[in-house]
Amino acid sequence: MKVAILMGSESDRSIVERAVPYLEYFGLEHEIHVLSAHRNATQVDEFSANLEQNGFGCVIAAAGMANHLAGALAARTNLPVLGVPLPGGVMDGLDALLSTVQMPGGVPVATFAVGKAGMSNAAVFAARMAGVNDEAVAQKLHNFAENGFKLLK
Repeated sequence: MKVAILMGSESDRSIVERAVPYLEYFGLEHEIHVLSAHRNATQVDEFSANLEQNGFGCVIAAAGMANHLAGALAARTNLPVLGVPLPGGVMDGLDALLSTVQMPGGVPVATFAVGKAGMSNAAVFAARMAGVNDEAVAQKLHNFAENGFKLLK
């Protein structure tokens, strides 16, 4: 499964890249893009409209503050959207968490912890989705769990 990772700002890269070693371990192809639901609304619309045709199986959306990125994507694609609120702003991520988790009925966003733990958990969750139909990923998940949920070298 190919995973799209979107972040609202280039300044989020150090947190967002926390997902990369997990995606690589599980053998999931991925692409990282910087798109803001507020600053690049048209590009977010275009990107989300083409997710499936571009071969993606899910999208991880990471943004802080009033974080509408995950919700904007979930409203425009039927693919699973994994929302990761990022720290920062006056509420240090609580505002991003609430705006990610409080989606209206019918527009789900799987929401993870704020920050680095959320990014790694979103990557593992993507692997769990892929593992349903991919035995190699399922075996790596088994090994990952047996190793105390730590990446094997």
